[in-house]
Amino acid sequence: MAQPIRILVVDDHPVVRDGLVAMLGTQPDFNVVGMAGTGAEAVQRVLELRPEIVLLDLEMPSGNGVEAIERLRAEGAAARVIVFTAFAHDEQIMGAIKAGAQGYLLKGAPREELFHAIRTVQAGGSLIVPVIASKLLRRMQEKNDALTLRERDVLSLLARGLQNKQIARELSVSERTVKFHVGSILSKLSCSNRTQAVTTARERGLV
Repeated sequence: MAQPIRILVVDDHPVVRDGLVAMLGTQPDFNVVGMAGTGAEAVQRVLELRPEIVLLDLEMPSGNGVEAIERLRAEGAAARVIVFTAFAHDEQIMGAIKAGAQGYLLKGAPREELFHAIRTVQAGGSLIVPVIASKLLRRMQEKNDALTLRERDVLSLLARGLQNKQIARELSVSERTVKFHVGSILSKLSCSNRTQAVTTARERGLV
């Protein structure tokens, strides 16, 4: 028979750690080899115990979860990380994924979902719950919708009240090119007219 999956549970709340250990202990193919309560302790325990899966909270004292993942990668640890947290803020999600997490689940997920995530990640896959995946897709879309340098130039001149012909003269381009850039700006900012685009740009600190 295959050896049980070696798991390290990392959370700064003892009650949560104990609950996770008890829950994971119901599965014959899981073996919780240790626990940690801080990011720094997590790194130390991974290097000592060599778990295959790290079930990791993000908000902890002495180094948060993202920092712990980054340190583990810097140390060359082979453990695969599943973030298991109550936080679903975009920056934290992106930070954890960029740092190298292979899974991202929210606390409160059904136990079967957690079990499935551990087995999937251990087998070399990745698992991100739908609500997190949708946030990642939205952030990727926002990145793709970022204004180009030329569009920012046009937007800056729009904010000064210049018309297309004046903008074309300022930038030494054709009026047709300016119209193209204005259309792209309106689309990316989800605005229906130039005034709304300028207002939105100011609210976002783009001009």
